[in-house]
Amino acid sequence: MNQTSNPAALDKLKLRIQALRSKTIANGCTEDEALSAAAKVAELLDRHDLSLSDVELRASPCERKVYETFRKKRIPLDDCIGAIARFCDCRVWREKNTAGESSYVFFGLGADIEVAYYLAELIDGAVRAELGRFKTSVDYSRFRHQERHLANASFALGMVASIADRLVAIKASRDQINESTGRGLVVLKTSVVDAEFDKLDLKMRTQRSSSRMVSMTAYEAGGAAGASLAINPGLAGSQSRTAPKGS
Repeated sequence: MNQTSNPAALDKLKLRIQALRSKTIANGCTEDEALSAAAKVAELLDRHDLSLSDVELRASPCERKVYETFRKKRIPLDDCIGAIARFCDCRVWREKNTAGESSYVFFGLGADIEVAYYLAELIDGAVRAELGRFKTSVDYSRFRHQERHLANASFALGMVASIADRLVAIKASRDQINESTGRGLVVLKTSVVDAEFDKLDLKMRTQRSSSRMVSMTAYEAGGAAGASLAINPGLAGSQSRTAPKGS
């Protein structure tokens, strides 16, 4: 495919993402502030898409961006990664390197995979931070030592499940708003990504989901933590949302 017709718009979006990334948990902001930043960047993504013509979208190349986990085992983000990809109209799969460490590969239009990577980074960090807080709670202290591994996993699962559900609902709302413009942006982008994905000729393997034992107390605590995070992106949501400072 030809080089994107609007590289300046994509570069501008990447710069805004880099600026918002500086507000992440690692630099001291709360999970609520971090995901408010995610809301802002999703709004920027919608505006970026609407600024492009159908011809420019069709001419935009598909790219891949790899999110490294540096872990050999499953991490909580596994249960949210599909929702992140759908939220950003891209594809995602998991790969392992020679050391057996997993990574997520996002594939799609340049702006979409930038936002997908950013959301993965934010949500992964938010879950780890909230789990750390949960471990200092009274509820956590009631678990016996041998139950705490299950409690940790259950909390994280509940949190990412809550976030994934919200991402799916917000995506539906965003699509409805964008469709009201009279353009089938989602259909167009999906057709472009699917056509390029098919050219990769990857041998994908679907992993069976296995049943997991959970602690409902910890799972529900994680769900409450996920529900409390501010994720409210969309073109029509700016009036009801407080933007992160300095964005």
